[in-house]
Order: sequence, then structure tokens, then C-alpha cells
Amino acid sequence: MPYGRTVKPTGTFDETVEAVRRALADQGFGILTEIDVQATLKAKLGHEMQPYLILGACNPPLARQALDADRSIGLLLPCNVVVRTDGDQVIVQAIDPSAMVTLTGVDAMAPVADEAARRLDAALATLAEGGG
Repeated sequence: MPYGRTVKPTGTFDETVEAVRRALADQGFGILTEIDVQATLKAKLGHEMQPYLILGACNPPLARQALDADRSIGLLLPCNVVVRTDGDQVIVQAIDPSAMVTLTGVDAMAPVADEAARRLDAALATLAEGGG
């Protein structure tokens, strides 16, 4: 997937969600939004699906730098992190921040995207190693 990064940690869905929250916090990200897609589709459509949670992660200093470089970047913020299941496997996916540079064409976005990617990759590495 060219616009995201994926890891498949061990543990239950709920354990993984908590580990993701800790790993993101350790990298300076707070959770601004949380969308329980499974619950929403069940309530609105009666559709049954496996657990699927979208966390909108934000690192305030990086968000400020991105907004200073391009005020329209809010269309691509916050950085979405998905925790979902596929059968018995829990999957964690995070947006590749370099998509901000690709989509905007704003060169000043590159160092912000690089730092965001470094931090998201560190968080994902913690999860892949079974920590968090």
C-alpha cells in the first residue's frame, strides 16, 4: 500500500488499541478523533463487521509547522491510524505522511512529513516488537 504503513502485532484487538495509544503518546501524538466504524455501521445500517477503529493522531508542533507551510493541509490532518481485524489477525495501519508532500506539491512540507513519518514508524516498530 503506497500511502500507508502496516504492522500485525500480537494480542487482542483491545490490547492492541491500548498499545497503539501508548506508542503514539510516546512519540508525542495525542488522539483528536476516534471513529468506531464497526459500531457506526451497525447503528446506521445494521451492518455487521469485524472491529475497525480509526484514530486521528496529532502531534501539535508538527501540525503547526504543516499549517504554517500550507493552510489547506488541514484537509489531510490529523494522521489517521487504523486498528482493525482480519479474521483472527489484528492489523495496525498508519498513513504515510509523505502523502502530504505528494498531494500538496509544497516542498516546505517535506521536513514535517519526514519527522511525522519517523515518529509514526517508531510507534509502529514498538507495536511490531510486541511492546507498547
